[in-house]
Amino acid sequence: MSVEYRGIKFPGYNKPIKSNREGKKMMVLAKDGDKIRLIHFGATGYGHNYSDAARKSFRARHKCDTANDKLTARYWACRHLWKGKGGSTKSSPKSRKGKY
Repeated sequence: MSVEYRGIKFPGYNKPIKSNREGKKMMVLAKDGDKIRLIHFGATGYGHNYSDAARKSFRARHKCDTANDKLTARYWACRHLWKGKGGSTKSSPKSRKGKY
């Protein structure tokens, strides 16, 4: 079941695909009840989920345990980009000082 929204084809609701917006990694046509929203999430140029320490820090900083609203970018970043082991092998940018 594919869905077309604003001229963009999606594989279905709540299924992230690569974003067409500059500066964003992913987009999703989110549906919660009868509400539908197009959400772009994840910054390009940054890795995601590249180490246990980075994942733990991101999830604490963004309070991922309480992200329950499917219509927010926080929900999708926590669930899709920073969920568990694996993910991008790209580390954080050299221009950003960090401990990971």
